[in-house]
Amino acid sequence: METLEFVIYPDGRVLEKVTGIVGASCAEVTAAIEAQLGQVLSHEATSEFFATTVQQATTVSTQATFSEW
Repeated sequence: METLEFVIYPDGRVLEKVTGIVGASCAEVTAAIEAQLGQVLSHEATSEFFATTVQQATTVSTQATFSEW
């Protein structure tokens, strides 16, 4: 599940935490929000940023064998 969490501190700083988005696409998701919030002071990538999605293809073959007694 994709989640955006924001913590707004009394001095106006905002901590943004993104979870559930694999790879650099989290930057695309948060770009518009960050533009409205103001100056970005730092970014810290999580392990999900460096993860890659894995697609697995499965081939199933069936072979019918008949034996005659």
